[in-house]
Amino acid sequence: MHELSIATAIIERAGELARADGTDTVSAVTVRVGELAGVVPDALDFAFEVARDGTALASARLVVEQVLAQAWCGTCAEEFAVGMPPFFWCPRCDRPSSDLRSGRELEITGIEPAIP
Repeated sequence: MHELSIATAIIERAGELARADGTDTVSAVTVRVGELAGVVPDALDFAFEVARDGTALASARLVVEQVLAQAWCGTCAEEFAVGMPPFFWCPRCDRPSSDLRSGRELEITGIEPAIP
């Protein structure tokens, strides 16, 4: 389960960011996870709960914002959902696209400090 290593990295980075902002504890971490990132949100949430014990994020919750995979068709200027499994053919002009606009994200977008 690679989600455990991802959760551990999120916790370490969120702790660094919190310390840089002058706080010792975090109540929530928000992450964006793309549909094609290869991360199962429920597994990431479980791994986060396990990995946070004994850290500055021991009572923090993980907020996962899922990002749908979207591609762009340069032929007809159409943005379309790729889906899972991914299908990179434009539904409008029936041509393939190689321009993935979103869906591979895996990033921390917010940290909420704990209120003393």
